[in-house]
Amino acid sequence: ADALDTWGIKPDLLVIDGGKGQLNAVLEVLANLALHDIPVLGLAKQREEIFVPGESRPIELAERSEARKLLQRVRDEAHRFAITYHRTVRTKHTFGSLLDKVPGIGTKRKVALLQHFGSVDAIREAPVEALASAPKMNRSVAEKVKEHL
Repeated sequence: ADALDTWGIKPDLLVIDGGKGQLNAVLEVLANLALHDIPVLGLAKQREEIFVPGESRPIELAERSEARKLLQRVRDEAHRFAITYHRTVRTKHTFGSLLDKVPGIGTKRKVALLQHFGSVDAIREAPVEALASAPKMNRSVAEKVKEHL
């Protein structure tokens, strides 16, 4: 029931990116959460097979089938979203953590510095004068950046 609170409403269908193994793992999690009544299917990319609980063989939709195209678009959008999310997390962890330790550097200055210089390494290598003349910066904060990086 906690999962339903998180989702807000029960999903009409869960589409899993993967074959039988991934589908069975999700079914086990749903069973542990007492969410037995949510329909689930697995979409394996290699041969575009659809795995359904209780069926030993995958369903193969015709290549030009509208249902197949829809499932492919859903899967591709999920991949795009996941990749974007992981890049954002990685960027925050890699770049943000170094700049977050500099006194006087908040979100706006951090973003401005990264946009202006392109990377934390470039910020680290820039002379104080270049840092001070960057957007949203001044000499005092530029000196702190040099001290901490």
